[in-house]
Amino acid sequence: MTKSFSNDEIDNNFLWGYNKNGFCVITNFSSFQRLFVYMKPYRLKIVMATLCAILQNVFDVFPEVLIGITIDVLVNKQNSFLGNWGIVNVISQLCVLAGLIFVIWCFQALFEYLSDVLWRNLAQIVQHDLRIDAYSHMQQLEMAYFEDKNTGELLTVLNEDVNQLEIFFDKGITDFIYFVVSVSLVGYIFFYLSPLIALCVFLPVPIIFLVAYVFQNRLGQLYAHVREKAGILGARLGNNLIGISTIKSYAMEDYELDRLRKDSNEYKNAYERSIGTSAAFIPIIRMTIAFGFVITIILGGWYALKGKLAIGSYSVLVSMTQRLLWPFIYLAKSMDVYKRSMACADRVFAVLDTPIGIKDGAVAASVDVKGKIEFKDISFAYPSGVQIFDNLSISVEPGQTVGVVGSTGSGKTTLIKLLLRFYDPEQGSILLDGIYTKDLTLRLLRQAFGFVSQDVFLFKGTIRENIAYGTDNITDEQIEYAARMAEIHDFIINLPDGYETIVGERGQKLSGGQRQRISIARAIVNKPPILIFDEATSSVDNETELSIQRSLEKIAKNHTVFVIAHRLSTIRHADNIFVLHKGVVVENGKHDDLVSLNGVYAKLWRVQTGEKQ
Repeated sequence: MTKSFSNDEIDNNFLWGYNKNGFCVITNFSSFQRLFVYMKPYRLKIVMATLCAILQNVFDVFPEVLIGITIDVLVNKQNSFLGNWGIVNVISQLCVLAGLIFVIWCFQALFEYLSDVLWRNLAQIVQHDLRIDAYSHMQQLEMAYFEDKNTGELLTVLNEDVNQLEIFFDKGITDFIYFVVSVSLVGYIFFYLSPLIALCVFLPVPIIFLVAYVFQNRLGQLYAHVREKAGILGARLGNNLIGISTIKSYAMEDYELDRLRKDSNEYKNAYERSIGTSAAFIPIIRMTIAFGFVITIILGGWYALKGKLAIGSYSVLVSMTQRLLWPFIYLAKSMDVYKRSMACADRVFAVLDTPIGIKDGAVAASVDVKGKIEFKDISFAYPSGVQIFDNLSISVEPGQTVGVVGSTGSGKTTLIKLLLRFYDPEQGSILLDGIYTKDLTLRLLRQAFGFVSQDVFLFKGTIRENIAYGTDNITDEQIEYAARMAEIHDFIINLPDGYETIVGERGQKLSGGQRQRISIARAIVNKPPILIFDEATSSVDNETELSIQRSLEKIAKNHTVFVIAHRLSTIRHADNIFVLHKGVVVENGKHDDLVSLNGVYAKLWRVQTGEKQ
């Protein structure tokens, strides 16, 4: 997991951090260099994989050398290369050569298998580490980051972009090793047999590198554009799948299909442009290979006719011309894979480089929370610039049930976001039992609260798993107690599978009221000292509302309860009610006192009860 640092710790434009294995990450390094930081803990695996890839390519070259020796045997017989080593019989020479070729090919196959397994396993390990680090870092980012991003786009980064890196390890690195080993080994053989022919064959190489440089820059831009379009497409798919019920209810299938077709077409067009450029690289290199063949055949043949070059050596040079220049094809492929992978890696590292705005405090020791909450002179505006609070102050005593009401946009839910440190105020401070919430670790702070949101989210799994979510070593008795307090136990035990019933994705197999009550059970199962209900009854029927109200009355006996209410009947019996209007507390007190004031609260009450204004 990348560690973030303050500005004081940034030196010479280098931002230093550490991945989960403790190795240094320098965020202004290229994505390629940072990938190798992730590989550093697996140095032994890298050495073994590289060694196997080298040996595979070395053994791959030798059969053609032995074929040249075979031709030498057929031409010179007892005076051949092997004849000079004491193997005079021609058949014996051929048998030795055939045996050597067979053994070499077996070794080549073995090392090819080992190289493939080692590099692909290493790819999975690095992908796993990078995905976990990226997700871990993403979890620590403040809510503003997720409100600005699209879920589908983030999924594309964590899944598709990370997965693309497998190609880099599986093909990119091995193709580059093949290029280096083949050109080095075959080049040595060429210079050993005929330095002049070797120099002539190498003449097109500078042109290849020049073309490679031009293509590399162009491909980097094209693949970055492709990944951008992939993110947009992923965002569209994610949104549509999440909102499929809304799409169906408004009969907007054709409209959404047209929008998806447009995004998919833009992705396709971007990819086609990259394909057109990358595909042109290899034919250019083929032309240079053809030039090398022409030189070898003509110049080498002329040398052979003049007796300056043995026939066997000539056959080796002809057969190995492709061996010498063909690896440049793999260089082209390796470069293409490299640029594609780095475009993906750039997006992953962009997530890792996102600074963490909400950071842990220093107090990590367990705190015996009583439940006193204080908002002192809070001023806050969202990143969009919308001002919510200006010098707001609210105090909640331990054990109180407090209601917060107000019209839409008055800042009710923002209070909760500040209390849970989803955001930090621009000015002022929030205290929990006299301790500044910024001084507490986020885990310690948030474990003091049980949170029930208006928009209930249940995880795919059983009812038991959803109630027990966020708790350790919870017993069946505690789960059942929480369910009874939330008045959902009777419903659960009447299900065919009881607490083992699968709720479906986002709890879709349950009604809104049932999801809400399971959410309440989840909030109270660990008996947190403070419970927060954010408009928990705003979207349920009257019967469910009464059930939730009864649950609140039972829960309130042992907890500080903070209720954001749309339906005022939910907080009618609260110890104190704060009325917000445009981010300001305009009234506070008990229900009857506020009604008698005939102010903002009284007006809201009359609207909800149907009384005449």
